[in-house]
Amino acid sequence: MSKVIFNNKNAVFFQSLKMATDKYFNEKNLKKTGTWGLYSKTIILIVAAVILYVPLSSFSLPVAAIVLMAGVLGFLSACIGFNVMHDANHGSYSSKNWVNNTLGLTLNALGGNSFIWRHKHNIIHHTYPNVDGIDDDIAKSPFIRMCSSQQWVPMHRIQHLYTPLLYAISSMIWILFQDFEKYFRQKVHNTDLQKMKTSDHVVFWISKLLYLFFYIALPIYLTGWQQWLVFFISLHVGLGFTLAIVFQLAHVVEETEFTFAPLDEITQIENEWAIHQLKTTSNFSPNSKLVSWFAGGLNYQIEHHLFPRISHIHYPALSKIVKGKCEEFNVPYNCIPTLNLAIQSHFRFIKSLGRKPVMNAAI
Repeated sequence: MSKVIFNNKNAVFFQSLKMATDKYFNEKNLKKTGTWGLYSKTIILIVAAVILYVPLSSFSLPVAAIVLMAGVLGFLSACIGFNVMHDANHGSYSSKNWVNNTLGLTLNALGGNSFIWRHKHNIIHHTYPNVDGIDDDIAKSPFIRMCSSQQWVPMHRIQHLYTPLLYAISSMIWILFQDFEKYFRQKVHNTDLQKMKTSDHVVFWISKLLYLFFYIALPIYLTGWQQWLVFFISLHVGLGFTLAIVFQLAHVVEETEFTFAPLDEITQIENEWAIHQLKTTSNFSPNSKLVSWFAGGLNYQIEHHLFPRISHIHYPALSKIVKGKCEEFNVPYNCIPTLNLAIQSHFRFIKSLGRKPVMNAAI
């Protein structure tokens, strides 16, 4: 496997930033975990999802209504992931571990697996964002070229056209294939998966079977396979596209940097860990309360990567501290002002990577 080493010998930036952040929480007498703002979102989103799921899986409905309602259910499912599952699996939802562990299982209820996700996201992605060869979020694919170190093939010329279609089915691939591939290989990309306890295996299989029952078997039995198919596809279009867009806007845009870590080699990064996070991450639409509410603060991706164990409820306030420290230490602070501009940046970047690389002429 690849190995990456950060130059943390003079890690003065993050030390200063952490002191300023701790001072903020102490002076405000705040906990770093969630507040009633987060708890109320949890109730609203889960109740709304259940209200949509019940008629979709139980009653005969017009096709247009199924497409609309299932698409919204997919969007709300993604928002549950952003707001509830994400904070819980980072241990930032509550100061009580049992609350975090329980709500972390909302990912299993949506079809994924919290154990595999925590290893893939918390350990690998948060340590090595945009490091090609380690970060599974930009893992080499035969269909999408996400950074310049990845091999180019002719079909990449039109990847900016078909990428939205791949995003739309990405959650289906994740739930029905990728989780099983990681489970049986016991690897996340090129990194060994943490050893699973017996309880982790049991939870994996029971939650996958429950997903197949509630999202496939039961709807087919109650509504017929035609309505189920429209429901299932529409659900995943809403879920997959929402998940993909939000996560891609945070890292795969023109403003961010990438690093390549060759397999079985040691790669030295000449920045401290925190500065690497800043250079490979971008905020987007920070002034939109609507985007922040639905995206679970993931539009403040910089603050999240620097402080993943602090609830996203606090990110707007923390962003002022982080931005000030970046100016003080002359460190880049990537921020795209609106959601629309961030989407444009992502697809321009994907389009640019689709062009055939120009090879250096031999000397």
